[in-house]
Amino acid sequence: MINYTERLWQLMSDIVGRVPTLSRLDMSRVLVFGRAGRADTEGPYATCHCVCLPASEPGYYYWRDRETGELTRRSEWFVTKSPVVRIGAVPIDFMVSFTLPRFCDQRWVSARKRADYDGQPEWIVKLDTVVHELYHIDPERPGIRRIERADGTSSANCHGRTFFDDVVTMVNEYLATNPDPKLLEFLQHDFAGLTARHGGVVGTVFRTFPSYPQRYIEVLTPQPDAPTHECRVDSLKLPRTVTRFTEDDLMTREFLAESSRPLVRKGKFRAA
Repeated sequence: MINYTERLWQLMSDIVGRVPTLSRLDMSRVLVFGRAGRADTEGPYATCHCVCLPASEPGYYYWRDRETGELTRRSEWFVTKSPVVRIGAVPIDFMVSFTLPRFCDQRWVSARKRADYDGQPEWIVKLDTVVHELYHIDPERPGIRRIERADGTSSANCHGRTFFDDVVTMVNEYLATNPDPKLLEFLQHDFAGLTARHGGVVGTVFRTFPSYPQRYIEVLTPQPDAPTHECRVDSLKLPRTVTRFTEDDLMTREFLAESSRPLVRKGKFRAA
């Protein structure tokens, strides 16, 4: 069976080595994993996740009286943190998830995208998505790359026409370097075609599938001094959350057209 996330990681590593704009990315600190998503449903094809953001400033939830505006109650103080993800001794800063089989079955989603790649085969939209997610990784600072406004300040948006144009430019730059066709061959087949050719499609996932490492809330201990306004303080009822992940938390899963099923308990590192 074809390990789709392994093929994607290899392709992404090759792209980083050939496209100057992405050359500062360290793929040893990027984990690629699969998420479930049927081709006939709406949703993202892929998502970039940052797991290297520092803890947030302390804060609390609060409620006010609708008529008087007075604070009636608040939660305990808490911070939001990133989970720790390590593969061996290497800390992971970013993760990129690909939704299977939806990613495999991408088509021209807009006239603009078709015009961007006029005359090129339809599978190029998958390469566009791969470069798109790599471009989200900001090598300068923790977090997803922000779009700069004309005045040099950062927009809260992480997409924009310039972003999409940059991705098209990088896709064409990569193809102009004449990469090994074997690295791109798997993109040229839809999910049914891959299943027929390889007997199945598998990928790295977390053992907690369908969940994966995400930012979480932690109650501060000890609590800061109470604010000047007195009100009721409610305890935060937080679910049990795994906050540290290693290669032992990875496994291989077979993706099917309508579902998925686990194959082995652990996936090897390069499958990520």
